[in-house]
Amino acid sequence: MSDRALTAAAGPRAGGGTYRAVLWHVVVIAIVLVVIYPVLWMLGTSFKPATEIVTSNRPWPLHWTAGNFPDGWHANPGVTFGRFFTNSLVISALAVVGTLLSCSLAAYAFSRLEFRGRSVMFAGMVVTILLPYHVLIVPQYAIFKRFGWINTDLPLVAPKFLATEAFFIFLMVQFMRGIPKEIDEAARLDGCGPYRTFLHVVLPLTRPALITSAIFSFIWTWNDFFTQLVYLNDTDKFTVPIGLSLFVDQTGMTSYGPMMAMSVLALAPVFLFFLAFQRLLVDGATSSGLKG
Repeated sequence: MSDRALTAAAGPRAGGGTYRAVLWHVVVIAIVLVVIYPVLWMLGTSFKPATEIVTSNRPWPLHWTAGNFPDGWHANPGVTFGRFFTNSLVISALAVVGTLLSCSLAAYAFSRLEFRGRSVMFAGMVVTILLPYHVLIVPQYAIFKRFGWINTDLPLVAPKFLATEAFFIFLMVQFMRGIPKEIDEAARLDGCGPYRTFLHVVLPLTRPALITSAIFSFIWTWNDFFTQLVYLNDTDKFTVPIGLSLFVDQTGMTSYGPMMAMSVLALAPVFLFFLAFQRLLVDGATSSGLKG
């Protein structure tokens, strides 16, 4: 077959492949623009003067001002927005530590140890993933009130140390089940008990699942609004999500400029956390229980 004939035969298919590739890129770019538009609008509004926010529909400001940032930072008398950032960081960090510690122990028990009722307990734990959180909030509030924990960080942190996050337990169980049990047997022959096997053998191999759980736990806790609103009463104990709601006063008036400025700052820790561990998050998701 001649070169001209081969070129003529491959031409339509090559042209069709190029057309589909261009169409695919256009669709993806359009979706990205739709998704990122609210972020761009928020970023632009944080630099707009108050009069321009109401009168202009453009996402970018015509007259740039950085005054919204100091105004939002000192919007609440006696409490700066830095206090809210500190509260959120403390609660999120403790939540990550508690989740990794308790969920890894529970996952090790479900995946590597043999005990009576293990399958039934694991099935019951998985079922709780489908249970709406709002069903539990009233009995939990009554329990924490009896403990005297209302208006403290304990209701937000203590459950994390009790392996209450069934999703993360399930994720780690699926990952640990993929680790050959011959490793446990070798460790047992070397004199390691269950605890030493967990600490020195299984836990280091579960690093991708631990990193994935840490990232999700941090982001979910940092962005949590409802739970923190229920248990925290004093302004100096508020977190960032509740602090943002303070820009809406009782008359329904909203300070959009300062609120958008503080929203930009509130996104920064989550963005930086995700950016720093993006590769590890992808590796953990593809090699753990999130894969199909």
